Amino acid sequence: MSDKKKVLIIDDEEDVLTFLSTLLEDNGYRTISAKNGNEAMVKVRSEKPDAVTLDITMPEKSGVKFYREMKDDTALRKIPIVIVTGISEDFQKFISTRKQAPPPEGYIQKPIDKQVLLDTLKKLLP
Repeated sequence: MSDKKKVLIIDDEEDVLTFLSTLLEDNGYRTISAKNGNEAMVKVRSEKPDAVTLDITMPEKSGVKFYREMKDDTALRKIPIVIVTGISEDFQKFISTRKQAPPPEGYIQKPIDKQVLLDTLKKLLP
């Protein structure tokens, strides 16, 4: 059994999935990926990742719906979520519309600053 922390990367862009998985694996993490919120929910339940990176704008189930579903689930809500998105508006307001949700454990603006992402995960997964 590996002692590497497992990160679920959720993004509908193949190049972002490749970039993030390469970056994280090169820095000692194991990665799994999903291209939409539906696929991600199946993987988060079966794989039990230590953390999640989450894009907001995706087909089938948006990142916002996935986020709320995870934070509403007592078995999943403690898994830290780092939002990785190009959306530049006030994110807390955006994610909390219609239904109250806690703020994400991390927020990274695209284009992704590699060091900021690594530092954020290092803080969340000591």
